[in-house]
Amino acid sequence: MDFFSILPLWRLIVWNVLFAGIVITATVGNLIVVWIVLSHKRMRTVTNYFLVNLSIADAMVSTLNVTFNYTYMLYLDWPFGTMYCKISQFVAILSICASVFTLMAIAIDRYVAIMNPLKPRMGKKATLCVAASIWIVGTIISCPSLLFFTTYPMKDHILCYAEWPDGPSNHSRQEYVYNIVFMLLTYFLPIGSMTYTYARVGLELWGSKSIGECTQRQLDNIKSKRRVVKMMMIVVIIFAVCWLPFQIYFILTSYYPELTKKPYIQEVYLAIYWLAMSNSMYNPIIYCWMNSRFRRGFQQFFRCCPFVRVTPDSASSHRRTGTSRYSCSGSPDHLRIVRNDTERSFLYNGSQSPTGQRKWQTGPMRRVNTMLTSQLNQTTSLCCASQDNPPGGPGRAKD
Repeated sequence: MDFFSILPLWRLIVWNVLFAGIVITATVGNLIVVWIVLSHKRMRTVTNYFLVNLSIADAMVSTLNVTFNYTYMLYLDWPFGTMYCKISQFVAILSICASVFTLMAIAIDRYVAIMNPLKPRMGKKATLCVAASIWIVGTIISCPSLLFFTTYPMKDHILCYAEWPDGPSNHSRQEYVYNIVFMLLTYFLPIGSMTYTYARVGLELWGSKSIGECTQRQLDNIKSKRRVVKMMMIVVIIFAVCWLPFQIYFILTSYYPELTKKPYIQEVYLAIYWLAMSNSMYNPIIYCWMNSRFRRGFQQFFRCCPFVRVTPDSASSHRRTGTSRYSCSGSPDHLRIVRNDTERSFLYNGSQSPTGQRKWQTGPMRRVNTMLTSQLNQTTSLCCASQDNPPGGPGRAKD
């Protein structure tokens, strides 16, 4: 008797909706992430290239694995052929390897960039080489799926299972050792190393204090690094939470195989499998929520929807305000300058010093400050230039 025949209709509908949500959200969301990074030059950074790698792995799971395995778990029948039995399991393991190894690469890149800021960063070629290496290593680890998975026709259904050289699934010592090694390489060791890495990075970004005053550019740089690290911490935490029940289930059923005979275990495993696979749909949501550029990219993609409004690019706005931060007004005897919302008034007394230089007063007190005078001259030049070349005119600088 298959699982579908004993499952109430309303619960079957719920499971169909949940798994359909994974397939649609993960596929569309991750492909949009790939489009955002590859079609926008400013988004082509080392971290974002790794996020593309992660999105490709997640999209592979949602398109090539989830639907077929869900159908198999419901009906206990594999109608998709022997070759796709191999491919489906191969894709499942390959995507897990690619996801976790990519997360580790991002953690290492963040660690080097923050803990050793003077060390040269990875370039585009090095990043692509690391990404290619991730897929090569993942392919090697996934090869047993292509070699040992096969189908076996029963009286009224077809099984898709692993036939190892020393026996079938659940009776093979080789499979048990492989699963243990796989679990260590793709979960416990990576999660442990990333926990240590992000803990060190977090202490550096949030725990340490700089000596002296920081410039606004330095503060903005620190805030930017904090946002990226915080986003990646959430991605890693969600990955760990989604896959933890799956790992616990494997450990328990390995030592207590009688658990697989319980009447409720199929639906429990279905819930555990859904949670693990749902990890593939959360990352695009996290990027959109925590990164303004990804959020703008999603808005541009869905701009045809009437309820979606594309927000202006904050970086472009910052550049525009940075090039027109001075505002000048007044007469030759009284110049008023507004810089970054701070107003200064300068009075010229109309007299000349013996050397022919003008004397300035700021407020009621006279101050002769070389730096202030230099800044004033520069500001006056900018104001004059802005009057000669108004915004949108022929003298406007290109962004």
